[in-house]
Amino acid sequence: MTSCTLLWKELSDHFTSLEQNLQRKSEELKQKFQTLNEKTQKSLDLLEKREVTIDDTVENALSKVEENKEAALIALEKSEEVECVEEVDDSEGLCFKLKSFCTKMDSLGFWRFVIGKKKEIEVLRVQIPRALADCVDPARFVLEAISEVFPEDKREEKTERMNDLGWACVLMLESLIPVMVDPNLGKLRLLVTPKVKERAKEIAETWKRSLDLRGGIENVKTPDVHTFLQHLVTFGIVKKEDVELYRKLVVGSAWRKQMPKLAVSLGLGDDMEDMIQELINKGQHVDAVHFTYEVGLVDKFPPVPLLKTFLKDSKKAASSASFVTEDKKKSGRSVHLAGRKEQSALRAVIKCIEEYKLEAEFPPESLKKRLEQLEKVKSEKKKPTAAPANKRTRASNGGPMPPAKAGRSTNAYVSTFPAAPAVSTFPAAPVPTFIRSPSHTQYPAAVPAYPAPPTMYGSRSPPTNPYAAYSPEAAPIPGSYPGAPITYSPYGGYGNGLAPAYQQAYY
Repeated sequence: MTSCTLLWKELSDHFTSLEQNLQRKSEELKQKFQTLNEKTQKSLDLLEKREVTIDDTVENALSKVEENKEAALIALEKSEEVECVEEVDDSEGLCFKLKSFCTKMDSLGFWRFVIGKKKEIEVLRVQIPRALADCVDPARFVLEAISEVFPEDKREEKTERMNDLGWACVLMLESLIPVMVDPNLGKLRLLVTPKVKERAKEIAETWKRSLDLRGGIENVKTPDVHTFLQHLVTFGIVKKEDVELYRKLVVGSAWRKQMPKLAVSLGLGDDMEDMIQELINKGQHVDAVHFTYEVGLVDKFPPVPLLKTFLKDSKKAASSASFVTEDKKKSGRSVHLAGRKEQSALRAVIKCIEEYKLEAEFPPESLKKRLEQLEKVKSEKKKPTAAPANKRTRASNGGPMPPAKAGRSTNAYVSTFPAAPAVSTFPAAPVPTFIRSPSHTQYPAAVPAYPAPPTMYGSRSPPTNPYAAYSPEAAPIPGSYPGAPITYSPYGGYGNGLAPAYQQAYY
């Protein structure tokens, strides 16, 4: 009897469990049917709306094309009469210049004008969509404009400053979206002709084939990746079979600000958790925070612990980098680079805290204080040191500089007194002794009956006879013997009507 009771209880529990499982599965099936019916009804309503609005959309598009065509013809007729100023000073002038290119469908001129205005990128971001609205075919216009560098760079001459033009491509592709969307359905319908859309697909395939020439996904440049992904989103040519490629490209360039939004637009929403975890494992915690806020996974990946971990790892890496080598020069450079890395990490975390309003959970005051300390140390290191005094500077008596070593030879001495005159036929006057500066040896020299022409002198007093510097004939000195003036041989240009030639002083 006891065994029968136990067996009955076991069977009863078994059937009860089966009944509960069947009921649960039945509820799941009902939920799935309900969801499917809602999606079906939503799709049917959308199709009906598309069918109802297609006539209005086509009519509006044709009228817009006709209007832009007439405006383009008028602009071409007036192009010879109206001179378009190259330099623009304000946003209105910039908009007028952009519209003139778009109205004439001058894609090359539009491209060259935009790449020369990188400093005004925020103004361009506002004005380019307005200008593209005046194009007869905006999608074809943008494809032709960026064709110089995308999908392949066709420029013959490249400069370091103008090498990266991905920013201009992305800017134009982003500005094209609001111009192409349907006014009734929005992004669900893009106003692009089948021919242009097919051309956009060919460009995307060309870029993918060139990956091997670029060194693979790991070596492709981030601006090129960003342009490619934005190209796919703008023209609505995302392929499901290329999702894995998109994922690798997004993770490799995750530090770009627009990457989280592009990832969602590329259909990577279901893979976002794995992508965030991959970024965390690679040490890109700040990028992971941006992705979590974009897809709403803040609860699963709290931002504050991620930011604190990022700061801790950055500080640890900076400390280890400053002790890599014992060489003083290399060690100093390592310390400098470590400080720069820590500053970059602090700025990124502070910006992230302010962007997502995390001040209550993670106060940034201590981070800002640490950043100020690092910047102060950096500025102190940049202060110029006092230059050593010149060994040849003579500031005690203001005398002339001694000759340089290159001129210190037996015949290289430059005297500051008048040179000895040529041989005279008159008796020599009494020989006085001139007292020179204490830094020079005393040399006796005779005073001629007629003073010699002036020689080169430094910062000392000029010769005794002030007339010798102005006339080739020397003035008589009191006490000398009278007589006719002597004709001297030409010396330094004297006596021949030429200006005197002075010897170069060795200062």
